[in-house]
Amino acid sequence: MPLGPDGLAEGRTRGYLAPMPNRADILVLGLTAGTVGSLVGGLMLGIGLGLVTQGAHIGWLLVLPAAPVSGALGYILARRLVNQQD
Repeated sequence: MPLGPDGLAEGRTRGYLAPMPNRADILVLGLTAGTVGSLVGGLMLGIGLGLVTQGAHIGWLLVLPAAPVSGALGYILARRLVNQQD
């Protein structure tokens, strides 16, 4: 490829561009991830705090990872949507 005056390659480079999901898919992803994440995280938080207030320190094992688990579910749903577009 010929180089331009700034030392960069000229012309259009061909690469792989994955198709983008449409707005409806993104809306459904947001609603699904929010609903599933809040239900799972809320249940973990509620049950864990219930155990902690009753004196069972094992409840902290549910309280502490509640937010990362609910976020990871949203990430998994988003990856599934991207792979579905291929």
